[in-house]
Amino acid sequence: MDHGLKPYRGLRVLDAGQGIAGPYCGMLLAAAGADVIKLEPPEGDWSRGLSTRRDGQSVMHTTFNRGKRSVVLDLKSPEGRAAASALAARADVLIEAFRPGVAARLGLGPEATPENAVCLSISGFGQTGPYAERPCTDSVAQAYTGLVALNTGADGAPHKVGCLVADVVTGISAFAAVQAALAQRQLDAAPRRRVLDISLMAGTAALLAMPIAEAGLLGQAPAALNVPAGSYRAACGNWVMVALVREAEFVALCGAIGRPDLPQDPRFATFADRDRNRDALLPLLREIFARESAEHWLRALHAARLLAEKVNTPLDWLADPHVRAVGAAPMMAQPELGEMPMPSLPGLGAWVAPAPALGADTAAVLAELAAA
Repeated sequence: MDHGLKPYRGLRVLDAGQGIAGPYCGMLLAAAGADVIKLEPPEGDWSRGLSTRRDGQSVMHTTFNRGKRSVVLDLKSPEGRAAASALAARADVLIEAFRPGVAARLGLGPEATPENAVCLSISGFGQTGPYAERPCTDSVAQAYTGLVALNTGADGAPHKVGCLVADVVTGISAFAAVQAALAQRQLDAAPRRRVLDISLMAGTAALLAMPIAEAGLLGQAPAALNVPAGSYRAACGNWVMVALVREAEFVALCGAIGRPDLPQDPRFATFADRDRNRDALLPLLREIFARESAEHWLRALHAARLLAEKVNTPLDWLADPHVRAVGAAPMMAQPELGEMPMPSLPGLGAWVAPAPALGADTAAVLAELAAA
């Protein structure tokens, strides 16, 4: 891909979202060339107050707001609402993440935008339905949709995924929906607004489409896909993740760990058999993996062409020679925070424009409004 191409150059986006999902969608539009104005209250987007912070900036805010311009407006004042409405009246895309109905009261509803605008509302449970007013976060969305229940730890308890996966996948879904709406705008003869209702609930559920569909089909929790796939602790203390997608790979796994007899045991003959007899099989494998180092096992498993990798920490991943060789996390200079590694945006390359300081572009953007 030619990373110099910016298909949305000239597109005007007003990003009135806070947190992660809406701002991530706005950042992806900025990465594709759009002029994204980040509308913030006087105290700033609440993401500025979470994670590592320095001089009014945080790693969380930086990660999801690169390449934007920050405008501070007090939407509690008539002047602030008037300026926000004027920005909305010039926007090709409006992103808002208020509670249902609040954006319209603030002059940031679809009716404030041009008649061919794309209007994106990000919320926890959607704009309608019994839970529309219910507050939601990434953790709540993970719990509500079943992701936490699927992520059972070795302690037997359900755990949330350790990153903001519900927010991020919803932001990606929103970006895809906005792109589809912009493409449709090019095809339609008559202008019309396209109003998009994207929720954390729907975004997270889409991520879980297969287990949700299978559970609904069966009326119960489906069997595990590929026992004994999973993580095993090696003698060195590191963990090795093993994945299996074909029956033949269990045979190869047993050969690699020195137990070629196991596939002959009728209890372990198929994925279904192994799932039924996991209490007999998994302790046996754990004991075998605990005899040697992770490096030993990875050499053996890779030699057998099996799907396996060491369970890395983020620091391990950054130090990995493959990550360094392909430039997967180039250094980004963020004025308030300093230099930090930032993973590239898939398909958009090493795009590392910094995030704006709070209100850094207010005067310039308001001057543009006055001159328009």
